[in-house]
Amino acid sequence: MMGAVMRNELIQICTGMLGSVGFAIIFHVQKEKLTAVAAGGALSWIVYLAVLERYGDKTGALFISTVIVTVLAEILARIMKTPATTLLVPMLVPLIPGSDLYYTTSYLVNGKMEECVSSLDSLVKSAGAIAFGIMSITCLFQVIAVRKKFSENR
Repeated sequence: MMGAVMRNELIQICTGMLGSVGFAIIFHVQKEKLTAVAAGGALSWIVYLAVLERYGDKTGALFISTVIVTVLAEILARIMKTPATTLLVPMLVPLIPGSDLYYTTSYLVNGKMEECVSSLDSLVKSAGAIAFGIMSITCLFQVIAVRKKFSENR
């Protein structure tokens, strides 16, 4: 039983990594950056699974995973001299709440309004956690960059 669970998680991690790379290829991310994108995509799903397993909170898992991957993308962007968005967006592809969006739409189309509202609530929380994680870290890195530039000019 334990082997099947580990195999399932490994398949999910590999799929997240491949999804990130596929998205990066579609949007013409340079070949030299694909390894970083692959690692970030895998990391995003590993952290998500670990936090979800430990705390059982999907929204919290998405937030923490997003924060960690955003930090990674910001650091790698400076090392690779590329915009952080080029790395971050594909790295976050595994975290996109596609199932919530699908079920919300399905319930809406089929007139199941109670289920639609519940699913929409989950969708908004998931998207909000991802957005807040990105904004928090990006703003933090901007503040650090401005302070560094300010102190260098003194």
